[in-house]
Amino acid sequence: MALINVAAREIHGKIVYYGPGLSGKTTNLQYIHARIPAHSKGELLSIATEAERTLFFDFLPLDVGKVHGFTIRFHLYTVPGQVLYERTRVAVLNGADGVVFVADAQRERLAENLQSLRELGQNLTAQGKKFLDFPLVLQYNKMDLPNALPTPVLDRYLNPMRVPRFEAVAIEGTGVFETLRAISKLVVNRL
Repeated sequence: MALINVAAREIHGKIVYYGPGLSGKTTNLQYIHARIPAHSKGELLSIATEAERTLFFDFLPLDVGKVHGFTIRFHLYTVPGQVLYERTRVAVLNGADGVVFVADAQRERLAENLQSLRELGQNLTAQGKKFLDFPLVLQYNKMDLPNALPTPVLDRYLNPMRVPRFEAVAIEGTGVFETLRAISKLVVNRL
C-alpha cells in the first residue's frame, strides 16, 4: 500500500521483484541502480543473513510525472528465492504496490517458476489482495541461453492471466528498464 509523505509531497510506492532463486532478481536491481542518476536514488542496501539476502533502494523516476501534485518515489525490493525463505518473502511482499515476477527461462527451471508463481498468488491472497487484479509484470530472464524456452511456451505455462511480459537478459540490461517502466505505469495508474 502506497505511503503518502505530505511534508515532502511524495507518494512512496513499493515494487517487489519476486521469483525463484537465481532467476535474476538481484541482477535486475543492481543493473537499475547502477544506471539511475545519483541525485535521484538512494543507496543500494542489503539485509543479509548467513544464507539469504534482500536488496532494496528507492528512487525518483524522472518520467512518471505527478499524481495530484505529489511526486512518486519508488522503493524496489528483491526477495530471496530459495524455497526455505518463504517467511522472508511474505514479509517483504507485505505492503507491495506491484510485483515483477522474474522467471528463469531455462527449460529445467519451469517447475520452480510455476511453484514460485503459485506461492506469489497464495501470498498476495493471504494479504487480502486479488492476484488477478494486482499490478504484475512478468520478466522472462536468461533468454540468451541455448536451453531457454520460447516465449509462447513460457506464456502458456506462466502467463495465462495475460499480464505484460518482457523477454530479458538482465546481466546485459536487455528488458530490464522496459520491465521497470511497465510495472511503474501499472502502479501509478492504480494510485
